[in-house]
Amino acid sequence: MLTHIQLRDKFTMFWRARDHKEIPPIPLVPQNDPTTLFTGSGMQQLVPYLLGEPHPLGKRIYNIQPCFRSQDIEEVGDNRHTTFFEMMGNWSLGDYFKEEQLEWFWNFLTKEINLPKEKLYVTVFAGDKKNHLPPDTESIEIYKKLCVSENKIFKYGPKNNWWSRAGVPDNMPAGEPGGPDSEVFFECTQVVHDKKFGDKCHPNCNCGHFLEIGNSVFMQYKKTDKGFEELPKKNVDFGGGLERILAASNNDPDVFTTDIYTPIIKAVEKVSQRQYQEESDKEKMRVIADHLKAAALLIKASVFPANKERGYFLRRLLRRISVKMLKLKGTTVNATDLAPAVNAITEIYKDIYFNKSDTEKINPIVEEEINRFNKTLNNGLKILEKIEKPTGKQVFDLYQSYGFPKELTEELLKEKGLSFDKKEFDTEFEKHKNLSRTSSASMFKGGLADHSTQTIKYHTSTHLIHQALFDVLGNSVKQEGSNITGERLRFDFYSPIKPTYEQIKKAELIINKKIKESFPVSFKIIPRDEAYKIGARSFFREKYPEMVKVYFVGDYSKEFCGGPHVKNTSEIGQIKIFKFEKIGSNLYRIYAK
Repeated sequence: MLTHIQLRDKFTMFWRARDHKEIPPIPLVPQNDPTTLFTGSGMQQLVPYLLGEPHPLGKRIYNIQPCFRSQDIEEVGDNRHTTFFEMMGNWSLGDYFKEEQLEWFWNFLTKEINLPKEKLYVTVFAGDKKNHLPPDTESIEIYKKLCVSENKIFKYGPKNNWWSRAGVPDNMPAGEPGGPDSEVFFECTQVVHDKKFGDKCHPNCNCGHFLEIGNSVFMQYKKTDKGFEELPKKNVDFGGGLERILAASNNDPDVFTTDIYTPIIKAVEKVSQRQYQEESDKEKMRVIADHLKAAALLIKASVFPANKERGYFLRRLLRRISVKMLKLKGTTVNATDLAPAVNAITEIYKDIYFNKSDTEKINPIVEEEINRFNKTLNNGLKILEKIEKPTGKQVFDLYQSYGFPKELTEELLKEKGLSFDKKEFDTEFEKHKNLSRTSSASMFKGGLADHSTQTIKYHTSTHLIHQALFDVLGNSVKQEGSNITGERLRFDFYSPIKPTYEQIKKAELIINKKIKESFPVSFKIIPRDEAYKIGARSFFREKYPEMVKVYFVGDYSKEFCGGPHVKNTSEIGQIKIFKFEKIGSNLYRIYAK
């Protein structure tokens, strides 16, 4: 069996041999990006470069990016969906295009990891007449040259084979880049087609017979007020799920049987005294393994359980683990019993995402949250016991307030000879999902290119805040992150001593003095080591490539950053620090506008 370490090495060597430079992955919790809660794709850091800005490492790049997609929480439980995953990516920024990309990825699959050609199917863009976008006949011809038979080439419309951050062409705002894509699917012959998904199986069927393992996006268009125009420089944006490619390489449709899950599953088996091979237990164990892994990585990224934003999703993951353990064991789990599973996670990703001391940080948070929720879970069970004539709304309220899934409530009610109106539950659930979608959409509104005049001013201001804190508090200050909206900026930092009110006010005076001095703002792309030598500040948790972009605010501030920024500090106007608070051990937060 191919291990995840071997797959990483093969992917790395393959693209290095084709003159690609590795870009370090960005944190799971993105910095300086108020538009999205989590890093959900490998291209998230690359939007400016896909739009034409030169990348410090050149035109050919690759990486393996850890990702978290909160919208997939309800999907976890089958053989392939996970909330945390790793995206293996390569990009061409105005260099090679369709022919090289499709041939190279095909060779990677068939020659490097030896997937049988007869099990591979491809999909291409069928065109979009409404938006005058032609079918991708070029990709079809390339696949034919690679000896892909016509019966394994499928054509789909924009819903399946078009990519932009906003979705289909109709949903794209003016200025947004996008293009046709070509996906590769692995046929899982062990999975028999389920006709509830349609009479005929095909690559985009949801029955599980086909597993999508890679998607080459050809960014060749930009939407304008008049329609679509071709970008002056066409790009390739490829993403392939490491977990899925690993499962395909082992000829197993279940990603949870790969070596990035089996140690966690074994730990869950031990604590639950159940077996993964029991079909009735698979779904529960998959949810527990995925959610615990995602929770561990979020905690590593300094996310803590809360009732809103990132903390809400962490809390939701941990509560779902509690419910699944209850269904698996028949009793609520002692949270300390999950420590071996957390230890298995940190061991799997040792020296990739975790170090030895991380379990000391993760386990107490997992234990505290699950133990607290177990009390709530028991209260929910008591409420359920009192319901004599359950309604769909009551069942939904139990789901919403106590984390009881419909199936669990249905099962418990059935034991009492009771049932509820499932249509009423579904109606309430759809309302909840629509609200969630609206909330998620507002977080992502404008995408990563949400560079309004005000957010650009605030972004440049964080550089001044960073340096002013060094001036006032000394070199022990470390930036811990920032969050910027159109209304205010938030700046988190570490300091071994608590800053006084007078020190924060002194920093504010320095910031506004530098703004009035009308410093020009510029950048240079220089070697990373040189940037450190000249004293450029950096976000200490991020890994930086060999060549970096450093922004200079006059001769006052030097900082690693991707941009964007004002051209002169005089554009910022006055900055007022209106709130200052302690948020943790030696951690502080500034709010300014």
